[in-house]
Amino acid sequence: SLAKSCEIVNTASSKTEINFDDIFKDFRKFCFRPSDETFKKSYIPVLNHTKRLLTSKKKPVDGEELMLRALEQWETGARMWNIQRASLINFLEWAILRGKISNVYAPVKLSAVKKEKRIGFALYEEQILQLIAAEKNPAWQFAYQLLAVYGLRPIELRHLVVKKGIKEKELWCMYRKSKGGTKGDKTEPRKLAPLYIKDGKGLVDWNLLERISNEEELPPLGQEGKGGEALGTRLRRNKTWIKFKKQAEKLKEDLVPYAFRHRYAKVAHARSVELGLTIKDIAFVMGHTVEVHQQNYARFMPEDTHAKFEKQLAA
Repeated sequence: SLAKSCEIVNTASSKTEINFDDIFKDFRKFCFRPSDETFKKSYIPVLNHTKRLLTSKKKPVDGEELMLRALEQWETGARMWNIQRASLINFLEWAILRGKISNVYAPVKLSAVKKEKRIGFALYEEQILQLIAAEKNPAWQFAYQLLAVYGLRPIELRHLVVKKGIKEKELWCMYRKSKGGTKGDKTEPRKLAPLYIKDGKGLVDWNLLERISNEEELPPLGQEGKGGEALGTRLRRNKTWIKFKKQAEKLKEDLVPYAFRHRYAKVAHARSVELGLTIKDIAFVMGHTVEVHQQNYARFMPEDTHAKFEKQLAA
C-alpha cells in the first residue's frame, strides 16, 4: 500500500535513527540456518562493526565505504575476511530489500588477491619428544602426546571417549566439524588410529587409551572452540617451541599448533607402504575427505620421480 511504501521510504532514509538491536533480532530469525555458535562467530563481529559505523557521526557515504571500513580489522583475502564479507553482504541485501536501511548502502563486489596458503611445518619425532621433556605440566604433556599420536585438531582434545569395541577398547573422537556450505552438514564421529612416535629404541607407547579411560586430567582449553588458542598460548611460552619456530622459518614454513597433526599426516604417508595404508585410509582416520587431504597434505604423498633419477648411481 501507499502507506506501507511511505513507511519503508522513511525507515530506509540515511538520516533516520535506526534501531539495530531490533533489526539484528529480525535478521537472526530470517537467517536460521547457522547454529547460534556459528552465527556468533561468523556474523556478530561484522554486524557490530556495521552498527558502530552507521550510528557514528561520520557515516560511510555508500555501500563500498561501509564494507571496506566494516571489514578493515581482518586481513584482506584471509579466510575470516571472506567469511565476514559474505555475512555482511547477506545482511545488507536482506535489510535493504525490507527497507530497514538506506539503499545507498547496497553491497558491492570487493575482490581480493587470494592469499597464498602458508606451509605448515610438520614436527619431527625427536622434536615432539623434546617438547614433551621441556613441558613441566603433566596435563600439557598428556595433551602433546595425544595430539601427535592421533593427529588431533586441538579442539578435539575435549571430545575424546573410550568405547567398548568387538575385540578391545577403542578411542573415539566425537567432535563434529562443519563441512561448510548452507546445508549444515558436519563430519561424523570417528574411531581414532594411533601412529606411534619412534625414538632410538623403537615405538613409544604412552598408554594413551587407558589413560583417557581412567579420565586422566587434560589441561584447561578455555571456551568451546578456543582449544587452538589455548594450545598456542601455552606453546609460545615454551623455549623449545620458540627454537623450533625459528628453524621452521628458515625453511619458509610456519610452526603452528597444528604441527602435531601435520606430523601425523607426514608420518602416515612415510609408513604407508610398511602399513599398507592408502590416501583414503589416512584421510578417513584424520576426519576429512580425500579431496581436503590432497589439498593440504599433497607434499607428503610418496612420489617416485626422484627415485628414478637416483637409479643412475646404482647403474
